[in-house]
Amino acid sequence: MNLAYRDIRHNLGRFLLTCLGLGLLLGVVLSMIGIYRGLIVDALTIARAPAVDLWIVEVNTRGPFAESSRIPGDTREAIARIAGVSAAGSITYQTVETVFRGGKLRLYVIGYEPTRPGGPPEIIEGRGIARSHYEMVTDRGSGLVIGDRVQLGRSTFTVVGLTRFQVNSGGDPAVYITLPDAQKLQFDLAPPAARVELARGAGAGSQDTVNAVVARKHDNASADAIAETVRRWKHLGAITQDEQELILSRSLIDRARRQIGLFTSLLLVVSAVIIALIIYTMTMEKLRQIATLKLIGAPDRTIIGMIVQQALALGLIGFAIGATLIASIKDYFPRRVVLEPDNVLVLGLIVFAVCILASGLGVRAALKVDPATALGG
Repeated sequence: MNLAYRDIRHNLGRFLLTCLGLGLLLGVVLSMIGIYRGLIVDALTIARAPAVDLWIVEVNTRGPFAESSRIPGDTREAIARIAGVSAAGSITYQTVETVFRGGKLRLYVIGYEPTRPGGPPEIIEGRGIARSHYEMVTDRGSGLVIGDRVQLGRSTFTVVGLTRFQVNSGGDPAVYITLPDAQKLQFDLAPPAARVELARGAGAGSQDTVNAVVARKHDNASADAIAETVRRWKHLGAITQDEQELILSRSLIDRARRQIGLFTSLLLVVSAVIIALIIYTMTMEKLRQIATLKLIGAPDRTIIGMIVQQALALGLIGFAIGATLIASIKDYFPRRVVLEPDNVLVLGLIVFAVCILASGLGVRAALKVDPATALGG
């Protein structure tokens, strides 16, 4: 006869309700871990999308994501001629807020040269940009579909293709347009502002400006050596892909990453305390029954086994409920939730360890019970 099973069956409703509450708590913990991982993945998505080895930016900056960077558009030709570079492309980044179907739509606009590095990594529906003006490929998270027409600046763009998982560090969906369209959007002034500038005597200035030049290297070339050449002879800043990812993950989102990490750690501690209190309370409610078991000669290992088995059942069922819940609704979160198998496994092991440790409190209380308590009034 399994005493743990018989006791759970006797109080099945309360036990399942306790498992549900614990499952919701563990679900929150798991969701925070997923949000933490998703924040890092989102921050690196745009930087990894071009699949390049080198970023050439304005000197003494860590742009184009961490701070402003502007360099001449013809820099791309100079970079393409460096030994070891196989391909180079100019690129711009900007955040634009527009109105679409009566609501506000915030987009991260990426301008690139369609025949060079910098475009969307994949097209899941529709096609890529084929015309030199007024076509766009957008992330499906924007809610746009093929054929939609969106006003950006003073131009109207038609959605011709969809990509996925392309968002910036703030979670804004990315849209890809041609470099000339992006430069016009970024540097063109509205007519009233242009008239003010002319009245001040300011020239129109050149629009052939980009935020960065991205480059791919040959297989036998060194990205660090190319970067050193750029810094020494071109008087520009050069960042390797690894350095760019480090800047994004350790600088741009550092505070948000640490805050979510701290909150997740606090939730884990709170979960451990609650599990310990639940198991201890369940044991204290059965002191009379435990005393009766001792009075009829039940060995200590039977009592210990009952408490430990109940603790593990509580943790296992609660964890299963929480994991199933978050796996079912994670796609409905406003930001990406990334649940890696190793994260789920580690949390499961933590819950297992907490249940074992928490059952120690109940075991200690149970072993101290006097058998004579069963005879009391």
